Amino acid sequence: MVCYYEYMLRIKRIYTAPDEHDGYRVLVDRLWPRGVAKEKAAIDIWLKDVAPSAELRTWFGHDPARFSEFKERYETELTANPALSELKSILQQHPAVTLLYSAKDEAHNQAVVLRDFLERS
Repeated sequence: MVCYYEYMLRIKRIYTAPDEHDGYRVLVDRLWPRGVAKEKAAIDIWLKDVAPSAELRTWFGHDPARFSEFKERYETELTANPALSELKSILQQHPAVTLLYSAKDEAHNQAVVLRDFLERS
């Protein structure tokens, strides 16, 4: 969990039950997560355009050996991504925001990169 200005920013798998500390829940996957009913997802917004491009996501394939290069490529995409301003606006409007992702690997996924990128910007 990191503090973005005076706001709390967390990341969490969408398959983990929501809790009162989640605040505004933002799905940051390009594809809808398998097995999650839209009615039960408990998301406030789906920002699929802030996710890595389809090409980058396919190239990465959740291979931890490619994570370092994935991180560099995704951050390059983020610097030119207009959807990032929408996410930053959400962070300014809500005291707590949770970025939701569906990857099994909790250390090597786009939400980790996105959270760290936001923390530095």
